Amino acid sequence: MFHRSAGTRMPVVDAAWHEWLRTNAARGCTIDSMIEAMTQAGFAADVAGEAVRAAFGPSTASETSAPTAAASAAGGTEAALPQKTPHTYRYDDAPVAHGNTIHAHDRDVQVLARCERPQVIVFANVLSAQECSEMIERSRHRLKRSTTVNPATGQEDVIRNRTSEGIWYQRGEDPLIERLEQRIASLMNWPVENGEGLQVLHYGPTGEYRPHYDYFPPDQPGSAVHTARGGQRVATLVIYLNDVPEGGETIFPEAGLSVAANRGGAVYFRYMNGQRQLDPLTLHGGAPVLAGEKWIMTKWVRERAYV
Repeated sequence: MFHRSAGTRMPVVDAAWHEWLRTNAARGCTIDSMIEAMTQAGFAADVAGEAVRAAFGPSTASETSAPTAAASAAGGTEAALPQKTPHTYRYDDAPVAHGNTIHAHDRDVQVLARCERPQVIVFANVLSAQECSEMIERSRHRLKRSTTVNPATGQEDVIRNRTSEGIWYQRGEDPLIERLEQRIASLMNWPVENGEGLQVLHYGPTGEYRPHYDYFPPDQPGSAVHTARGGQRVATLVIYLNDVPEGGETIFPEAGLSVAANRGGAVYFRYMNGQRQLDPLTLHGGAPVLAGEKWIMTKWVRERAYV
């Protein structure tokens, strides 16, 4: 399940990418991690290398890396969090149960892989094929262009880095949603009331979400609008509602990992520990869809009850 994503689509280093490069260079991302993120997004290695080194300036021409810190943010926010280097984050025990099979409320879920740094777990059989199809069909005609959080104001903005459409469901709004939320809460071992509503997202051909964070950067004014309701985000579960023939992986460029999109499977990642530290290794993105389409369902969970 873990592999490096690859593709043939050759994007252009446009204004949005130049802004991404300037921002992440200023925030101390490594050259290697930025090149990796761009190659995961479909750039040729030489094009990515030239663009990244140009963003760092002439002094980096012979260097291969720079001091590591946090990069661009989103998943709810598009602002970045200046952070300590990854090794300062203390990895404590994740709340997810041990074992190769986890009984999650009404369903046995298989564990396919675990990664310790960052804390990533890959699951199979989280949803049945019928449940996946039902979530797609009930969402298809209610989609709206996805947004991210403006770091200064906390408002929702449409940006070029996130090319998806989505719909939010109210927590417990009908029996199916309620059952899935109970299952997910059991699997993540986190209270139902601490979860945001389920979000279903659709990515068409070439659709992607460039590398970002899911937590809200504490140093950005706009984050306060969101952390006022339930506190900081703690972990994410991304459930794949269909098989993607090519591309569409969930990528973790700082960790060199990617997870293929297989129907009914899911990837869990945790980015806040018991000391309220935030893990910069959870930088992640949705690689471009190179064939077919991609449907996912996301659950974000908070420190406290989300009201």
